Amino acid sequence: MATRLEVNVASASIPKDRWSARIALVEHHIRLENEHDLEGVLRTFGDIAQYDDEAWGEHHAGRNGVRMFYEQLMKALPDLEIEVQRQHVTNDAILVEVVVRGTHLGWWRGLPATGRRIEFPLCGVYTFDDDDRLAGEKIYYDRGTVLRQLGVFHEPQTILGQISILATHPVTIAHNCACCSEEVPAQVTYRELRCCGVASGTL
Repeated sequence: MATRLEVNVASASIPKDRWSARIALVEHHIRLENEHDLEGVLRTFGDIAQYDDEAWGEHHAGRNGVRMFYEQLMKALPDLEIEVQRQHVTNDAILVEVVVRGTHLGWWRGLPATGRRIEFPLCGVYTFDDDDRLAGEKIYYDRGTVLRQLGVFHEPQTILGQISILATHPVTIAHNCACCSEEVPAQVTYRELRCCGVASGTL
């Protein structure tokens, strides 16, 4: 069933035809992403091209940098799907709220294919050059959600999370548990970690 896209337009000083063209360009850009048309996606950028993945602190400058980002993404998620929820239009940028879905079937950030499905919300910020072509795309999302869905991140409250804490922070746990006991027990429960302050953010 089709859903009605919500578009919020702030009081704009630029002419209506310009922000209408920008909205159309962003919609075309996302449509090409969903079609996995890499060359088409790159053509939506002007002479200035910048892609910022803020969740990882990565910044890709120039067309070659942007191409590298998309090549990795499309190989990792060959069934990539981007569903737009809302658009917010300002003088300087268009902000788009989307839901990203896909199946992890290729290498991504050093992680081999897991075959797992991912689905997470993302906010994209699109800026424009003087010719109203894309100058940059900046994305924000919770990478912890993605890694958890891929099976490589576990919340501290879970058993796997406790095992991960014990495996990756043994010295810190031993130091903090000294406040509870002179001898660190062979098995430390999450309740004991909380007692020692380890699970409350001191790791």
